[in-house]
Amino acid sequence: MACANGDSPFTLGQVPQAAEVQPVPLRPAIAFYRWEEDWSVLADPRVPRQPGDALKYLPLAAADPYRYLSFGLTLRERFVSTDPPLFGVTHGRHQDYLLHRLELHADAHITTDTRVFLQLENALAPWLSRPSPVDANRLDLRLLFLDTRAKLGDGALKLRIGRQEIAFDLQRFVSVRDGPNVRQAYDAIWMDYENKDWRFTGFTSQPVQYRNQTAFDDFSNRHLTFSGVRVQHRMSATSELSVSYSQFKQDNVHFLAGSGNETRQSVDLHYNGNYRGLDWDIEGMRQGGSIGSRDVDAWAFGSLAGYTFSGLGWTPRLGLQWDAASGDRNLSDRHIGTFNPLFPNGYYVTLSGYTGYTNFIHVKPSITLNPRQPLKLIAAIGLLWRQTTHDAIYAQPDIPVPGTAGKGGKRSSTYVQLQASWTVSRSLSFDAEWDRYWVAQALRQSGGHDSHYLELELRWGW
Repeated sequence: MACANGDSPFTLGQVPQAAEVQPVPLRPAIAFYRWEEDWSVLADPRVPRQPGDALKYLPLAAADPYRYLSFGLTLRERFVSTDPPLFGVTHGRHQDYLLHRLELHADAHITTDTRVFLQLENALAPWLSRPSPVDANRLDLRLLFLDTRAKLGDGALKLRIGRQEIAFDLQRFVSVRDGPNVRQAYDAIWMDYENKDWRFTGFTSQPVQYRNQTAFDDFSNRHLTFSGVRVQHRMSATSELSVSYSQFKQDNVHFLAGSGNETRQSVDLHYNGNYRGLDWDIEGMRQGGSIGSRDVDAWAFGSLAGYTFSGLGWTPRLGLQWDAASGDRNLSDRHIGTFNPLFPNGYYVTLSGYTGYTNFIHVKPSITLNPRQPLKLIAAIGLLWRQTTHDAIYAQPDIPVPGTAGKGGKRSSTYVQLQASWTVSRSLSFDAEWDRYWVAQALRQSGGHDSHYLELELRWGW
């Protein structure tokens, strides 16, 4: 890959002359997307070495430091205690279990602008009764793609082909699903062109469908597809506007209001930015299409805003989150109003999975504190309603809670959320989250109970 800061390449093992000396480059931090890391910095002999660097940077051409092979791994261990899952309506009582995820990757930069990235995944769920395909995947191919880029006019064209990750913005509706144990991948062709303040993107994909019966048994096919186009414009140095159009197709689906082959067209508008301590992220999506013989007419809205008091101790940020998504007001007519969140991110509401982005109204004030630079604390209160009582209350991602459709009032639950994140080093971090839900009448009369969720997580990368 080309050097990010535009510096000229140097001969491997050669220190520039005094007049040409550049600052010693920093080692890259372990990224959320491992394929974004640039380990060519290890071509500079001034960079301090650490154990394992012999496998982090293996030069493929002595004259070009940006042609290299790099290996790495990511380990995530998460302890989970939930009491009870899905409010106890169908999943019994207390469960304690471990979510283990190990990912190994190889990143081959064949030329300055072309590389191949490979990642394998081992995901296990010890002690969890009835693990789902998003909980366990004993060994499978997670990513394998060819990535190349070229200069085109005043901009840059990028093409990526193969099994890859696709995510937009805060990942409300299109994500890599990092909350559960098995991340979401897409067998896709992706192309984007960036020129100054504009970026144009087009993609077509078959989202990977996961199984845990044998090794390397995950698959994708034409029965589940997701494609779209997207335009992004940088409005200022700190704000961006984007609009996208996508089509989601899935065969043989079942909603409370109807069944059949699903085709949804979605138009999404997103605006985010920050200014003098104020930050905001606003997104709206409209869905049309059909499920079987019924028409789809659904919508969703999401917003996050906050103000950071940078002059105060612990730099407090006061935040407010307001979200809503449509439900179906008449389960027996020819229209389906139940919103499909597509590929949502579990982190966006809570990690517990008790709340899905379907038929809900969500208000969540919060406060964030930073007692020390690597430590972040968040406390929030969430208030939840149904958009319509004719439709069900939904859990993540769009699972209807049995016995709630058409029964009870609009209030579904109230919760408290406490989070702590500690970044120990560039490669090690700890996270914790505790959620406590108090259910309202609609859930209680369906057999639901007040619930709590606790997770403790260690994440280490090399």
